[in-house]
Amino acid sequence: MNLPSKIQFADEKVKEAVEELKKYDKDEKGLYRYLSDAFREIEENAFCGIQIPKRLIPAVYFKKYNLRNLWKYNLPNAWRLLYSIESSGVMVISIVVGWMDHKEYERKFKY
Repeated sequence: MNLPSKIQFADEKVKEAVEELKKYDKDEKGLYRYLSDAFREIEENAFCGIQIPKRLIPAVYFKKYNLRNLWKYNLPNAWRLLYSIESSGVMVISIVVGWMDHKEYERKFKY
């Protein structure tokens, strides 16, 4: 099922981090480009990522962002984008929580 969504950021720090990447990432195959492509795909289909089972979600995400779910979108070069899906009446919102490389992802999620 394709369900379009609107991208938002979990907090101002996440949004500013994306803007910083935009300023300094001039490489067409850079992280900012990967994130931009992912944002477009998530806007087209909020469920294009992989849902992380609740029991595996680090408590910090529940506490910091009051999430009910967490999704992972695999980016090139082993980067991971994390986002949550919420509904606001008739609109679906994909809330970008952050991104990390695979090593940090494994450490944070205890894989």
